[in-house]
Amino acid sequence: MSTDKNRATAAAILPLVGGPDNISSIAHCMTRLRIGLRDRSLVDDPALRAVPGVLGVVEDDTYQIVLGPGTVARVTPEFEALVEEARTAAPAAGVTAADLAAQGAALKEARTARNSTPFKLFLRRIANVFVPLIPALIGCGVIAGLNGLLTNLGWVPAVVPALAAIASGFLSLIAVFVGFNTAKEFGGTPVLGGAVAAIIVFPGVAKIDAFGEHLSPGQGGVLGALAAALLAVRVERWGRRRVPGTLDVLLTPTLTVLVAGLVTLFGLMYLAGEVSTAIGAFADWLLATGGAFAGLVLGGLFLPLVMLGLHQALIPIHTTLIEQSGYTVLLPILAMAGAGQVGAALAVYCRLPRNGSIRTTIKSALPAGFLGVGEPLIYGVSLPLGRPFVTACAGGAAGGAFVGLCNQLGVAFGSTAIGPSGWALFPLLDGTSGMGLTVAVYAGGLAVGYLVGFAATYFFGFTPRMLADLDTGPGPADPPGTASAKEPALA
Repeated sequence: MSTDKNRATAAAILPLVGGPDNISSIAHCMTRLRIGLRDRSLVDDPALRAVPGVLGVVEDDTYQIVLGPGTVARVTPEFEALVEEARTAAPAAGVTAADLAAQGAALKEARTARNSTPFKLFLRRIANVFVPLIPALIGCGVIAGLNGLLTNLGWVPAVVPALAAIASGFLSLIAVFVGFNTAKEFGGTPVLGGAVAAIIVFPGVAKIDAFGEHLSPGQGGVLGALAAALLAVRVERWGRRRVPGTLDVLLTPTLTVLVAGLVTLFGLMYLAGEVSTAIGAFADWLLATGGAFAGLVLGGLFLPLVMLGLHQALIPIHTTLIEQSGYTVLLPILAMAGAGQVGAALAVYCRLPRNGSIRTTIKSALPAGFLGVGEPLIYGVSLPLGRPFVTACAGGAAGGAFVGLCNQLGVAFGSTAIGPSGWALFPLLDGTSGMGLTVAVYAGGLAVGYLVGFAATYFFGFTPRMLADLDTGPGPADPPGTASAKEPALA
């Protein structure tokens, strides 16, 4: 996408979210532009969905516009620049910023009371620690896969050590980045969080005994880094409140690193190491002994977990598994939920030949769905319709059971990074049975998810009354603007 097109997309979005004065914050993740709004009522949802390049919208703690991987990273800077230019050019007219802030605060408070819990908010903050690391995980994961392929083929042996170093360098220091981001997210000084977490990967810890055992560099991994940085934030806050201002710049950082560092060395590293080992052992045991059933449950429940925001709890688990074995065995199974969603959407397309609005939404969202970006199909198709969301979960359960069964039979594999899903996961697959068999099993799981999601939705996704209400209006060959009045509310 060219710079002009990125700016055009940003320019089209800005007025539809209430203009620059309605925006309190701007950020982005792998697929979504996340906007803090002062007044939610100023947003034009239908018009936003119609903007070229917009794959869907999601409302959570922020208003999220789905643009897709890659695109969002290029559109966000243009959007930020437009907002800054507009604010610099002229002050807000009409409604004052104070009015907007008051209205937005009331709306946000109502949404928070209805949808948020302390646990979910904590999970979001934990996710915010790991989401910025995903691009590096993906890049290093793809390089690790390329390195493995070249090694297996015996090609370019001189390049293999270089690729191994590039792929492994980030993972060897990921604890430092987790510590930095944790302190930043929870209100501490980021570099102090990183400094405490760096103790975990320092080779010299091998000379230290804790609980009667020698520590090993990296013991505790990202979980230890997360705990160490959280402790550092608490110590730093204590110091800021109690240390005199003239000594604060000297004593508070020293106390933070010393206290949190000692607790990390003589407690957190060992405990986090035990937890990390238990997570890895449990994941291996789960798929080795109850693979098919475990895959069915994980694949079937992942979409509801996403809807509840509880999937964020899996991010540290994925990262821990990648640290331990080089890949997470859970992600390919969870990716089957997206396959079930795609199959369900195709069935909806076939069952509603006269509903031009829903069919147009499906056609525009399917390419992203095949690449693992499921939000447009979830929020634009299956969830509003109700029953197709349940049948999509059935497709995810079937695909997950297939992949889980293959794990149980000895074809163990996973993803070397988190973030991508669907077809985008193929370059990140790695396992113990060779790339050919690994790719075949994952592709087979996707096929099962597509087929079961389609069949379950086609035969059980609609009641006769639903079909009578939904399959109305002009046929698919008619212009999109001539759909019946019933359709926009459902599309």
